[in-house]
Amino acid sequence: MSGCAEQGLSNTEEKALIGAAGGAVLGQAIGGNTKSTVAGAALGGVAGALYGSQQDKQRKYYKDQYGHTYYLDSQGRAHYVD
Repeated sequence: MSGCAEQGLSNTEEKALIGAAGGAVLGQAIGGNTKSTVAGAALGGVAGALYGSQQDKQRKYYKDQYGHTYYLDSQGRAHYVD
């Protein structure tokens, strides 16, 4: 998943996928059936999307000398969004 930003997924989409996967695993572990797995995936996906959306809103965007928009991650790497 760490390469998702370079492949065009937004932070919101990436966190939704991670949340859905984690929710599905947790739902299966708790309920032990398909209904619990699907419910866990849905709840995890929504929670992940909300978290990612909040992170996107706090992210600072910059423009390079060519007019392309990018942001810096916590390690100082540039990720272009256009």
